[in-house]
Amino acid sequence: MTAAEGRGPVEGVDGVLTAPADPTRRQLLDLLAARGAATATMLAERLPISRQAVVKHLAVLDAAGLVSGGRVGREVRYAVTPAALDATARWMSALAADWDRRLATIKRLAEAAEREES
Repeated sequence: MTAAEGRGPVEGVDGVLTAPADPTRRQLLDLLAARGAATATMLAERLPISRQAVVKHLAVLDAAGLVSGGRVGREVRYAVTPAALDATARWMSALAADWDRRLATIKRLAEAAEREES
């Protein structure tokens, strides 16, 4: 079970929203999305930071459920796991729909009040 699978829909949102707040972590996600699975060494070759720094950033992304690492021989290959991001997008969409309903109600009430004044 990944870190994101063990949390409810709202609890997992915090990590998904904060982990990619760092530009280096966004670059790592972009690189992994473009090339598929890669090792920390492969990723460090594409960035101006050390392999150890890449590993630390990958650990944050893994804890948020955005990437997962799996052993292939002696290497650990990381890949994007979109499930946590998809769940966050669904949560945000539901939140937006709720606000749309609230705003539509306010608009209807304001228009009705305006008609009554006329």
